[in-house]
Amino acid sequence: MKHKILIVDDEAANLRVLERLLRQHYEVLCSESGADALELLCLHDVALIVSDQRMPGMTGIEFLKQAAVMRPHTVRLILTGYTDVNDLVEVINSGVVYKFVTKPWVNEDLQQNVKRALQHYETIKSRHELELQNERLKLNLQAAQEGFIKILSDMLEFKDPNKYGHARRTKNYALAIGKAFNMMPPELEQLSIAAYLHEVVDFYLPNGFLSGQLTLTPQSQEAITLVFEKGLKLLDNFPGMTEVVSILRYYHEHWDGSGYPYNLHGEQIPLSSRIIAVAEVYDEMTTRHSSKPDLSYSEALEYLRSNMAKRFDPDVVKIFCQLNSTGQTINPDAAEVGGECLQIGAESGNKSEGSEHYFPAGV
Repeated sequence: MKHKILIVDDEAANLRVLERLLRQHYEVLCSESGADALELLCLHDVALIVSDQRMPGMTGIEFLKQAAVMRPHTVRLILTGYTDVNDLVEVINSGVVYKFVTKPWVNEDLQQNVKRALQHYETIKSRHELELQNERLKLNLQAAQEGFIKILSDMLEFKDPNKYGHARRTKNYALAIGKAFNMMPPELEQLSIAAYLHEVVDFYLPNGFLSGQLTLTPQSQEAITLVFEKGLKLLDNFPGMTEVVSILRYYHEHWDGSGYPYNLHGEQIPLSSRIIAVAEVYDEMTTRHSSKPDLSYSEALEYLRSNMAKRFDPDVVKIFCQLNSTGQTINPDAAEVGGECLQIGAESGNKSEGSEHYFPAGV
């Protein structure tokens, strides 16, 4: 298939010469003004524009600037006299013009410049097609990931509605903390997914262990680690979940190194993992259907403070407690983070009358 070239020159003689020079190998369109050429660009997707600079009404530079907006992947050559070369520096540096050809031109040189310009066009076209393909793959992967998360969510809700609610609230608490740490949107997205799916990786852990009633020996810890890794593989086998798995692999670690599975300590533990650890335990302690004692909000916060630098990251606990005292609120039972935030307490059905829990609005 021949490349399509648009030639723009207000002198009809030049148009005829250029058309005869190029029509053997290319499909050539001609226009005697920039305004008419813009109309042709509305109808034709051309690979190359060859435009004269000095034209009445609209100069070549003015025309090519508009053409670049209309057809950004089209390559643009400009024909100009030696006296106009300085005027082209800006448009060449900005990418509006690929190259200039001085007048009068040498036919062989012009043909060679056209050939190179079209090779450049093919490079741009290939890069653009690759970007579109990557974007389609990204969207397909995102849709598949959302479907996968929905399936896991439905399974969790079917197995234990209480754990499903716990997962949603943990996600909302974790996001509130993550935003307070000024995490970037991609980090917040991974934190949100990880917090929401943290119950999934605990599928195979024994109930006694999760409730804290099972004391670990070195032998049992090794077995627990193997079982925990089995839960992680439920997610790790799905494309795009690598970062989520990395977060959840370490959310049972303790700040002082007494956690599992690898006895990491301090900042060896990823920040998102440390955030989920606080959010998850807090919700467990303040939810009526939890296997842990049902504590008031103030009692739960005191537990977090008393375990700073032991089980929990001190900075995460401090941030969490600061958010809890700002006087602004979030509903941790919201299906989605965002929108209007509601004060919870007696209205939520979780606590006795008068208890309140505060989080920043807009989280």
